[in-house]
Amino acid sequence: MSDVRVGVVGVGHLGRHHARLLAGASGARLVAVSDLSEERAQAAASTTGATVFTDYRALIGQVDAVSIAVPTVDHVTVAREFLEAGVHVLVEKPMTTTLAEAEALIALAERAGRVLAVGHTERFNPAVSAAIPLVTHPRFIEVHRLSGFPERSLDIDVVFDVMIHDLDIILAIDPSEVVSVEAVGVPVLSPKVDIANARLKLASGCTVNLTASRISRDKVRKVRFFQPHMYVSVDYGDQELDVWRVEPQPEGRPKIEGGPVPVEKGEPLGRELQDFVDAVRTGRAPRVTGRDGYRALQLATRVAEAIEENENGAR
Repeated sequence: MSDVRVGVVGVGHLGRHHARLLAGASGARLVAVSDLSEERAQAAASTTGATVFTDYRALIGQVDAVSIAVPTVDHVTVAREFLEAGVHVLVEKPMTTTLAEAEALIALAERAGRVLAVGHTERFNPAVSAAIPLVTHPRFIEVHRLSGFPERSLDIDVVFDVMIHDLDIILAIDPSEVVSVEAVGVPVLSPKVDIANARLKLASGCTVNLTASRISRDKVRKVRFFQPHMYVSVDYGDQELDVWRVEPQPEGRPKIEGGPVPVEKGEPLGRELQDFVDAVRTGRAPRVTGRDGYRALQLATRVAEAIEENENGAR
């Protein structure tokens, strides 16, 4: 197969890493980058040999696939133009600002017969990949995703900015219906919600408690799964996995055994982009499809609505 000609639209805080990693992806050739800031575009292209544009439309006709890392509000406009032109698309999370926009992109990709992938990077975290096959009947899931105030654009609140990563993981592990959502959140350093807590109940019987913050001094990114006779803990940041099992004993109390599980570490974003390139080359579905992105956005929207309802009820 010939290499996929790839472009990147938006090479700011995250997009510059898309360009770096796509330049080294197997089966891909980074041919162009685009950004409203020519200086940013030049910086991203300086080590890759990619052509620089300030108008993303100039990439149409030059690329087979494109990675989109512009502000969320612009996702639908940019992605639509590339899909209409027959270009395969990976769009950063959240895939769009509204569910209607997400549905429109999914329908357009299906009509065009093009790949539509969504950038839920934690799916490609090696520790998460190793944990998912072990978590078969979770009954309680605890998530903490805490970080300092980011230096990048804050056009969305903390639910859509970071909690959505964990919502996607929950849906990948337990696809049963979410029967109830309770949530609270407050703006602190920005006009939008900066810290939030959500409690979900799933039809399977699993309860999920999530806390997401972008105003914390300590950086914590962990998820813990509790199921009959097993406890699984994932540290997203350090890519560490711990598994503990209850082993029945012929006589006496059960024995608890386990500990760290070896994980072959790697850069999740690089794995995500390689998966996208491979999907384009082979015609298979990407690991995180447009429909997966829609489901995560749908659940994030329910959490945001629960926060708003709680705030209105407190007034």
